[in-house]
Amino acid sequence: MASKAGIDSAIDWVESQRKTLSDWHATVWDFHEPAWREYRSAAWYVDLLRKQGFEVEEASGGMPTAFCATWSNGDGPTIGSYAEYDAVPGNNQDRVPYKKLRDGIHHAAAGHTDPHSALGISALGGVLAAKAAMEKHGIKGRLKFLGEPAEKVCGSKPVHAAKGYYDDMDAAVSFHPSFGTVRANTAIWDTHCGSYWSAIYTFVCEEPETWKSVGAPGGSNAHTMARAPGANDALCLMYTTTKYTKESMLPHTGTWTLNEAILGSGDATADNLAPRFSQIQYSWRAPTLAMQQRIAEVLDNNAEHVAGITHCTVTKRWETKTRVGLPNHAMAEVCWRNLEKIGAPVWDEEAFTFCREIQKNLGVEPMEQPVLDAMGMLCPPEAGEAQLRAMLPPWQVNYTSDDYVDWTWHTPTVRLIVGRCGLKAPEGYDYPNWAWNALGGHAATIDPTIFCAAKTIGATIIDLLTSPEDLQRARDEFNERTGGGIGGSKWVPPLLPPDFDPPIGFHWPEYVETVRGREWYVPVTA
Repeated sequence: MASKAGIDSAIDWVESQRKTLSDWHATVWDFHEPAWREYRSAAWYVDLLRKQGFEVEEASGGMPTAFCATWSNGDGPTIGSYAEYDAVPGNNQDRVPYKKLRDGIHHAAAGHTDPHSALGISALGGVLAAKAAMEKHGIKGRLKFLGEPAEKVCGSKPVHAAKGYYDDMDAAVSFHPSFGTVRANTAIWDTHCGSYWSAIYTFVCEEPETWKSVGAPGGSNAHTMARAPGANDALCLMYTTTKYTKESMLPHTGTWTLNEAILGSGDATADNLAPRFSQIQYSWRAPTLAMQQRIAEVLDNNAEHVAGITHCTVTKRWETKTRVGLPNHAMAEVCWRNLEKIGAPVWDEEAFTFCREIQKNLGVEPMEQPVLDAMGMLCPPEAGEAQLRAMLPPWQVNYTSDDYVDWTWHTPTVRLIVGRCGLKAPEGYDYPNWAWNALGGHAATIDPTIFCAAKTIGATIIDLLTSPEDLQRARDEFNERTGGGIGGSKWVPPLLPPDFDPPIGFHWPEYVETVRGREWYVPVTA
């Protein structure tokens, strides 16, 4: 009885706070801060959680934009969840039904795509809903809510995991808005995310003068001597060599990817001097750790060779290394029954009007019901699993990547997916990215996702706190899959060391304060 009353109270709390949750989401969406630089977003969460009675550790794990918040209502299980709040550079879009930059913001500035703004507010709403129900019904237990920055580079969760932040939880709920019509509105069954590794290679031409340089006969100076190739050439060779070797890294089967980003270069080095410094970041996703390791070996080999060619030294710095996701059917069942009780998101005529305006502005015939059907339909976990398995080779156990997977090795964890507003399209037509981003910022189109997810998270937390048998089933399954829990015979430990220094000091995209005011780090030009 306590379980049902508590669940109903958590759901009712979310319903009573719809306007507040919508306003909170608008606030974080408007911060639109990128990975490792979510200063305002993190500070906003910390301040709000303290006002809600949580004890909050700021800069948890040595990450300035991370936090760890706890609240207790007496002895009982500890249930965890988390917020993400990083946005993506190059996705600056206003919350309007046409392509438009935010006023006064550089076109390359960050914007929320998935959107993590909704992810974070949904989880926050669920945790606060559980807290309200616990207080109303005297339900004992402890809530743990973490701020997880830099998910787009899978940054914080492997660090928190390595430093022990997840080890005291009895269960956890991970949430993400749906990113497609496969497995919308469900709890993930078996095929969880795969692994994501990322490393930064720095090339430095420390002693360009020691390059063997022979001048022309007669007088010579720096303008007539051959110079060392230098760091820019090292970066270019690393880029092209890796493109050539990518074809031979792994068999052409399974979903694996390798991408690069240039973080820094010699900039405006004098034309007659060797560029001294360059940095390139590689990030790769694969369904197995063995595949990840092979890619790393090829990258390391390439870096050593091009450094030798260009008269540079090279250093490698890991940004992140995640494991692969560990299923927990018991947790999925608890979460699913609460999602089933609550139902999928429902969009109203105001949302449809906004969707039709996007279609009209893109030259698409406006549709009477423009939202993808799957986003408003429940998908049982086993059915969602079958949808995805039909797309994958039989040997592939994990798919895509997200750093929530590091939670799954420390506590029984469910991955909740809730549909978000997406547009139906004429056959052969793809909507531009700005439309997807605008739908994630407009209240009428994103709020139904937030309300559904918050209710489901809050209800699931209360269910776990008041159903000892379900929590024990989840723990038993976790122990079986890991060979005895944390440290068990089948348990995979964190891939980063406990003393790992988070990679916050690199030249990540960010907003900066200058004499011209606050601007994106790429200056506005004519």
